Amino acid sequence: MVRTTHGLVRGTERGALRTFQGIPYAAPPVGKLRWAPPKPAPGWDGVRAATRPGAPCAQPEGLPIGVPSKKEDCLYLNVTAPITPKAAARSAPPAEAAASRGERPVIVWIHGGSMMYGTGDMYGPDRLAAQGAVVVSMNYRLGVMGFLGDPALKGAEGLGLEDQQAALRWVRANARAFGGDADNVTIMGQSGGGYGVCGHLVSPASAGLFDRAVVQSAPCATGGSRTRAEARAEAARVAEAVGCGARAHRASCLRRKPVTALLKAYGPFNEPRPVAGTDLMPMAPAQALRTGRFHRVPVLVGVTHDEERGMVLGQELAPGGAPMKPSQYEPALRARFGPAADDVLRRYPLRAHPSAGEALATILTDANWSAPTLDTARLLSRWTPTRVYEFGERDTPWFKGYAKPSFDQRAQHMSELAYLFDLNHLFEDVPAAQTRFRDRMTRTWVDFARSGRTDWPAFGAGTDGYVQTLEAGGWRRADFARDHQYGFWKSRGAYGPTTSG
Repeated sequence: MVRTTHGLVRGTERGALRTFQGIPYAAPPVGKLRWAPPKPAPGWDGVRAATRPGAPCAQPEGLPIGVPSKKEDCLYLNVTAPITPKAAARSAPPAEAAASRGERPVIVWIHGGSMMYGTGDMYGPDRLAAQGAVVVSMNYRLGVMGFLGDPALKGAEGLGLEDQQAALRWVRANARAFGGDADNVTIMGQSGGGYGVCGHLVSPASAGLFDRAVVQSAPCATGGSRTRAEARAEAARVAEAVGCGARAHRASCLRRKPVTALLKAYGPFNEPRPVAGTDLMPMAPAQALRTGRFHRVPVLVGVTHDEERGMVLGQELAPGGAPMKPSQYEPALRARFGPAADDVLRRYPLRAHPSAGEALATILTDANWSAPTLDTARLLSRWTPTRVYEFGERDTPWFKGYAKPSFDQRAQHMSELAYLFDLNHLFEDVPAAQTRFRDRMTRTWVDFARSGRTDWPAFGAGTDGYVQTLEAGGWRRADFARDHQYGFWKSRGAYGPTTSG
């Protein structure tokens, strides 16, 4: 049992860990609070059972990383922590208990899912907690409920990020009660959650809420925000679709609409982001990093070696899909790169790859992920200590219950998460021979949260910065720029915003 700033909570013990789930960190955003900034959660009397996660935030069907939901009352978080001497032996002297409470780094996990899908509790944190961290995860408003940029709903275009800030304020206020160091908080996110971390790095409202940052598969140099015009065009489409297109009383009309209608109008495959040029995010992450106008905390940033393999394979395994034919390769590149396609075809000839799908995945990985991640590292390292990694393991688990793809997924998008979290419901088991590798990864992430350092050097300046390859067979320095044709993509200026998970 733990006393929080809102009341007592009772969790569960499991071996050397204790877990608390479904703790409200903000008031339910329902009724008049729909599309309003998060308000403080009400307190409670007695002891609140914290043994089940809170409801998933409203999200459509569509991806295996999602949990279809119509719920708006969803602003809850979860805490998993090692059992401290205070918890294990309640007779410990107060001074010892206080010292113990201040020793453990806190990792706040921001889940991915394109800011459209997912929940915090689906990522089992036990391995990270077993390495000595207090791990917090949260649900935050997604998609149409968290990022609807309609001018009638003032400030609604970045509510998902504001929810995360509310959770971080809760962490600062309550970390010590769970054995964590409230003055050593690391925010950590992957893909859509990684872009959330990019947002916190540049949002003035996130100042003082965290001390380190981990950005996984989310190059801040090309993502993390959108323009006001983009957000308003999307909102106008939604308002028209649900019958609220008239300017008069649009806000009240939208607030009366059922969640199901809003989800349907918004669609399942958007990429919502906070709007740049607002009080919440005065400038886009790329501009903030270029000018040094961001929170200069130590950063661990990385990418997987084969990011787009999962996307290409997902398309072939989708209903009606099939492996890409060689005859489809060139048309796909011309549709994607336009006038630059001839140069791309010369740089990535089909004959150099086992299949058209693998060739396309290699191109899109280099253009959409690897090159902009290197740019992100270069920008960050000008201003703050930056460590860079590439997850390069080839023998990774495939998604559970899905047909085997036509080529190996290798280090696809999300593959590193199977090593950092318990994701047995989503992925097949990590090979038993990789146990030491998995343990080294979790230990490295927790060590970074503790100290802001890794056992490889900081990135340094220029394009020849230090990037560490993480593989079961050994960790080494990557020839990252050469391996991913960085010079080619930088000279073409051809890469653009990524599609995230």
